[in-house]
Amino acid sequence: MLNKIFSTFDAAVQDIPDGATIMLGNFAGPGGTPYYLIHALKRQGTKNLTIIANTAGGIGLTVDYADHRVLFENKQVKKVIASFPFATSARNPSAAEKQIAAGEVALEIVPQGTLSERIRAGAAGIPAFYTPTGYDTVIAKGKEVKWFGGKPCLLENALYADYAFIRAYKADKMGNLVYRGTQRQFNPVMAMNARITIAEVDEIVEVGEIDPEVIVTPGLFVKRIVKVTEKPDFPRHLETSFRV
Repeated sequence: MLNKIFSTFDAAVQDIPDGATIMLGNFAGPGGTPYYLIHALKRQGTKNLTIIANTAGGIGLTVDYADHRVLFENKQVKKVIASFPFATSARNPSAAEKQIAAGEVALEIVPQGTLSERIRAGAAGIPAFYTPTGYDTVIAKGKEVKWFGGKPCLLENALYADYAFIRAYKADKMGNLVYRGTQRQFNPVMAMNARITIAEVDEIVEVGEIDPEVIVTPGLFVKRIVKVTEKPDFPRHLETSFRV
């Protein structure tokens, strides 16, 4: 059996080259964010990244913690594809917001449901699809429009990534993943998309120890697994009494 377990987060990201496209599991808080993988990538220093995530980091919506805003602060990003790229407070703009406004980082803003479906389409081998979301808004600029059932729909292209950073609760040694709470946001769909999916998990168990009925991401999609061995200095919003 192929060994998918890496001993450190730094080792798991060390081969990521300049110019890579990376999907980051993320919603609005720390529960489902691959925090340690992100910080390993910051230390690695890869430049000219394209980041695909729900936010561009540092939005200030829930707990204030060092999420993928650190990649923008470290000037590693050239483009971000996101649904919520700006901070919730105009008086406290994020690093990404400042760089976008200065023309240093390119932005492609995508409605949240469309973002998820573009990622899923890429995983399923569907090159593009039509959706009514965003018609007659700034989102529609330059996009093909067709009518279906009396509704105007935009043509949206699938998204693809070189790497996906995933936050899950438990993995077995084959890479089968179980999620908890807010980890069940973009993580499962991103895990199926990337050429190399790297999972940050709390537990790694033997094959057969996870009930197949609770597996969300099959190990077929996961290339690397790293176990978290320390507690972050912010709450994960996880119920410790929960067990799978």
